[in-house]
Amino acid sequence: MPDLPSGLYDELVTLALRRRLEDPALQADTAPLSPDTASEALARHVFRFAAAVLSSVKGKEPERITRQVELTNRLLDALAELDGAVDPEDRVTAERLLQVLRRDQVRLGAGELPRPSIPLRHSDLIVNGPKDLRVGREIQREMVSADRVDVLVSFVKWTGFVEIRDALRAFRDRHGGRPPLRVLTTTYMGATDHEALDALRELGAEVRVSYDTRRTRLHAKAWLFHRDSGFSTGIVGSSNLSHSALRDGCEWNVRLSNVDNPTILRKFEATFAQYWDEGAFEDYDRDRFLEVLAARRNPERDALAAAVRMHPYPHQTAVLEALEAERAAGHRHNLVVAATGTGKTVIAALDYVALCKRLGRRPSLLFVAHRREILEKSRATYRAALGDGAFGELLTGNDKPLVARHVFASIQSLHGRRLGDLARDAYDVVVVDEFHHAEADTYTALLEHLTPAFLLGLTATPERTDGRSILHWFDGRVAAESRLWDALDQGLLVPFQYFGVDDQTDLSQIDFRAGRYSITALERVYTADEHRAEQVLRALTDRVRDPTRMRALGFCVSVKHAAFMAAFFQRKGLPAVAVTGESRDDERRSAVRRLASGELCALFTVDVFNEGVDIPAVDTVLFLRPTESATLYLQQLGRGLRLHDDKSCLTVLDFIGRANRRFRFDRRFGAMLGGGTRAEVRHAVEEGFPRLPSGCSIQLEEEAQRSVLENIRRTLSSWGSLAEDLVEDWPLGTFLDRADVELRELYLAGRCFTGLRERRGYVESVPDTAITRALPRLLHVDDLDRLTRWRLWLAEDRPPTPDLSDPHQRMLFAALGQAGRPVEELGAFLDELWADPVVLIEVRQLLEVLDDRRRKGTHALAGLPFRVHATYSRDEVSAGLGEVRQGKLLRTQGGVYKCADHRCDVLFVTLEKDEKDFTPTTLYNDYPLSQRRFHWESQGTTRLESSTGRRYREPPADWRILLFVRQAKKDERKLTMPYLFLGPVRCVSASGERPIQIVWELEYPMPAGWFNEVKIAAG
Repeated sequence: MPDLPSGLYDELVTLALRRRLEDPALQADTAPLSPDTASEALARHVFRFAAAVLSSVKGKEPERITRQVELTNRLLDALAELDGAVDPEDRVTAERLLQVLRRDQVRLGAGELPRPSIPLRHSDLIVNGPKDLRVGREIQREMVSADRVDVLVSFVKWTGFVEIRDALRAFRDRHGGRPPLRVLTTTYMGATDHEALDALRELGAEVRVSYDTRRTRLHAKAWLFHRDSGFSTGIVGSSNLSHSALRDGCEWNVRLSNVDNPTILRKFEATFAQYWDEGAFEDYDRDRFLEVLAARRNPERDALAAAVRMHPYPHQTAVLEALEAERAAGHRHNLVVAATGTGKTVIAALDYVALCKRLGRRPSLLFVAHRREILEKSRATYRAALGDGAFGELLTGNDKPLVARHVFASIQSLHGRRLGDLARDAYDVVVVDEFHHAEADTYTALLEHLTPAFLLGLTATPERTDGRSILHWFDGRVAAESRLWDALDQGLLVPFQYFGVDDQTDLSQIDFRAGRYSITALERVYTADEHRAEQVLRALTDRVRDPTRMRALGFCVSVKHAAFMAAFFQRKGLPAVAVTGESRDDERRSAVRRLASGELCALFTVDVFNEGVDIPAVDTVLFLRPTESATLYLQQLGRGLRLHDDKSCLTVLDFIGRANRRFRFDRRFGAMLGGGTRAEVRHAVEEGFPRLPSGCSIQLEEEAQRSVLENIRRTLSSWGSLAEDLVEDWPLGTFLDRADVELRELYLAGRCFTGLRERRGYVESVPDTAITRALPRLLHVDDLDRLTRWRLWLAEDRPPTPDLSDPHQRMLFAALGQAGRPVEELGAFLDELWADPVVLIEVRQLLEVLDDRRRKGTHALAGLPFRVHATYSRDEVSAGLGEVRQGKLLRTQGGVYKCADHRCDVLFVTLEKDEKDFTPTTLYNDYPLSQRRFHWESQGTTRLESSTGRRYREPPADWRILLFVRQAKKDERKLTMPYLFLGPVRCVSASGERPIQIVWELEYPMPAGWFNEVKIAAG
């Protein structure tokens, strides 16, 4: 037997393989089978040998086939004895393959339904070669026999439409003139012919278009041919709908069969469904299509059209939902933080529309900005949102309003006597753009004078460079943040290529206090000689195509450092200047203009370009200083992320040295990753950042990665480090703010805040009880009902009277680790909780923090103690429903259970069923199709006509089906992840059986932020 080659494997360890692995010359890494993928792996193993046995059968035809059928039936009989999923009806009865099935009302002759050239059970590669199939002809043959067709192409040409027109007509006629054909395409590059889209519509196709002419998130070319028989097929590859691509172009396309590649087609179907239902693709309208193409040739008109896009992106919807929840909780002064270019004004306009609907009138409005251009664009956005071209008046140096009820005013026009003459309550709604200017005297005077019912601040930069906070205008709170990650995924910003470069500096001994290095010490290290500057230049030459044509911003540690770098670049033939707080305004404006025009290659600055300066042409960002602040880091990164015709991505060079032990690398990488604990960031660094927004990449040089990981591991939730940060016996909320610690990092498994206080000597020893061990499992509690009821009880000196009929008492019992205890001991549990005042104080403080951080709206359901879009553990669900078995709460293991008392079925769904990062065989069983629809797979033995199957499809009038969904089994702390309650659902389609594939329609749309996080599709 030949030696086993070295390399990667994905093979079951058989007895024979185990013996071979005993060779002392071999080093084998093995892993346990995952419970969620074991069945698929074992089935493949059985298939391999079943196919070999059947192939080895000897004899002449047809006796050989008869023998193969007999062997197959023997195998099925053996399986039927083991599990009810196989029954005698599954035996093969004849040596025939069913190829076509017709019903009486469908009159099709044998010649009228041509079969694809590639058998329905097989996959193949089509290359348009001289002796190969042509993809255009195969599309036509596939289409005629399909029950539904979905098409996804970047552009549609008239020549491509004509190529397949006859097949489209045959498909239409077969379906009685109403062909189930859906087409997704784009206006990108103006390549799509409107005549082709008109013709598709005339044939009855549904056509949706991305009207974004500047960029496209759609590069895929794919066709999905659904067949109700189960023999669906797909074609995925390089061919758009054009004559050359379909006929003779050098194109590669893979034809996929649902028989041998069901997972890929399921992923195709799920992703297409998400594209179809998301707002980026809108119904084709000929006039709008032509207008958008015309606007593409007029950049100013195109920019205005983009500015007034009134279908919010998912990340904008999430912000609007958060604002609604804040106001419902009584917070009427709210700050929104969103990266430049992500549509802050659209958010403000749509928020105003929502206020109009809620109040039943248009409240008076004052929108404040510092430039007339911003005011004009903002007014246009509000007009588009309201559908009122006459809305709003300008107040500037040259413009005076007549009515002054809805005013877009420059801050310069609101000062002195004019401000004094303005009634304090003149405006119901005040919106301040670029709110980080609020500490300037003119803004402060305005905000102190006015008393609006609603204040909305908009900013990309909540951290001011002068250190003055703006949060005091908002009770110390940020209402909502639009994550940079989401804006990148939506294509609102250019993607970035990040390179972490080892600069060979040692900062480990430099003084580090209050989250900052000594500026003087850093300056000495960076300007003592040109060694580090040479490193910077080498990295640029290696990673930037032509440094002489780049437009770079370099963020330096000091004025001297910026001047040093500019002088060095000048000597190396790269025109550069330093722009700092000491530069005159005209010098800054000139430098920005020269960089944008290409006259300069680089600007080196300290803090000048952190905020408020828009240079879309910047294509390179150099981080030449260690920045720990996540907000400041994102501000600087954001300077280069604006869309511009001359760049397809931003190049980021971050120069990393050996850091002081208290420096936090996890903050900057957490910011780039869209959030996360230190453990999550460490995992991302170790794995090479596998999950990033579309088009983005992060690469760390080996030594830089080693430095980053060493730093993160050293600071990773160190109990001693956290104890050092507890310099006073603060309440929990104060400690989290002062120490800048994530709640999830503090409450790792087995930890609690009281334990930290004990370590510092502020309290006596903490008992190890089920209650203290359960505290980390309280972090998901996020609804008003539980928090209000529990906090009211806990505020009292004595426990409430035990009441087993109260679902919230039962849920508190379950949440604090008592689910395995007889429910009759509810009173004893309450006594135990109140008996330890130190732990009781922590529970009170933890619930206070959770209540303060509650940011989402939830919805009550009649007759149930749950709120839609709140989060619950399984034990809490059982407790809330009062499901008790043998005196204890029911602890369900399966994904479904029936609750007769509350007349409902409860569905528990885990989206990522394997604990590994990516498992294609389990990822596409259950998934959201849109914010309103969810694809779900029943248990493996459920049939359509079983009592359960019928109840799912057509439940009694008083019966509800409740859907609880979580992303994974474990969270980043390795604790069991709770479920988001998506509310009642109803079946809109059901197909197949054992399992049944069901599409549920939700009574309440999923939260936009959550949907954007868990959906399959990018963008």
